Amino acid sequence: MPNPKGYNREEVLDRAIELFRRKGYAGTSTAELVEEMRVNRKSMYAEFGSKQEIFEAALERYSEVHLARVLAPIENPQANADTIRQTFSGYASAIDGPFNGLGCLMANTAVERAALDPGSARFVDAYLERLNRSFLNALKNARDTGDVSDQSNLDDLSAFFAMSVVGVSALIRAKAPSERVHAASRGVVAQLQG
Repeated sequence: MPNPKGYNREEVLDRAIELFRRKGYAGTSTAELVEEMRVNRKSMYAEFGSKQEIFEAALERYSEVHLARVLAPIENPQANADTIRQTFSGYASAIDGPFNGLGCLMANTAVERAALDPGSARFVDAYLERLNRSFLNALKNARDTGDVSDQSNLDDLSAFFAMSVVGVSALIRAKAPSERVHAASRGVVAQLQG
């Protein structure tokens, strides 16, 4: 059955996500959204409302689809120290590919919008809690197998790892030199031995 709207909401949001990743919220105009989303202004406002509402819908979709895919290994109940290492290696590798200069939409939003906008802050808070919870689970598993010391404060380590994901993503967004991003990631996972 054809879509009577003439567009697919998810596809439109995916295009908005990529625009917001490239330009940020403040750097994205309504005219650019209309062009990128390939809908007319009236349809855009009828479907989503304001630019802020489009942004929040994009954050929700990004969290449900894009982050779900990227975070799947660390969110696995069996995640462990190796999963943490692989997570940071994977993030660092993004500097060497098409995500260089883009980073993570949620991490970008943490830096650009969370302090200014309660709607964005709600998504960022959920993202940081999601990261923290996932790293804490992986660290508990790692402690059970002897890969993390019994003396380690797992709450502190999980918070450190969650914040480090945002930091590495910010480096990728800033197009930092590849060797620095990889070095930062190695430095983060070195905390597993301590």
